[in-house]
Amino acid sequence: MTNKPNNTENDESFDEEIISKSQRKRDATAAQDLGKNILSLSQDAQNSIALPETLEKALNDARRIKKNSALKRQLQYIGKLMRSIDLEPIQAQYLKLTNHYDKDIKKLHHLEKWRDRLLLEGDKALEDLLHEKPNADRQHLRQLVRQSTKESKLKKPPKSAREIFKYLKTLFEEVD
Repeated sequence: MTNKPNNTENDESFDEEIISKSQRKRDATAAQDLGKNILSLSQDAQNSIALPETLEKALNDARRIKKNSALKRQLQYIGKLMRSIDLEPIQAQYLKLTNHYDKDIKKLHHLEKWRDRLLLEGDKALEDLLHEKPNADRQHLRQLVRQSTKESKLKKPPKSAREIFKYLKTLFEEVD
């Protein structure tokens, strides 16, 4: 019987470096998916992301490919290229580009909720709005709400409701 030296330190560092085959596949799929997502951006948005030259060329080639099988192979190639580079900065730039749209949508929904509250609740919603935005023009908003109510009763186009939305948009952008 031979005694093996007890190298627990080396064994622990070796275990940390081992990556399972499943994890490598997940990483490869994630890299390929990021490539697809970048490819779905406009050309200007893609150009704003700092990419290695080979990856940028592969993405531009993929934009020109029309056949599905060739496009699939090109996406696999893009995934292969992306596995060899650090994805974190690219992922961060991609998220920065795409998340600002979500913020804009949330702002618009917020404004729509205020407009709907003003049209449904009237003075109570107006008081709440004035607490949040003290520089709002109470008289102008009341007038627009009255006109909007009148338009809806007469089944006219919602011109005043649009005016309320525009006013709210300028009101909330003053602080931002």
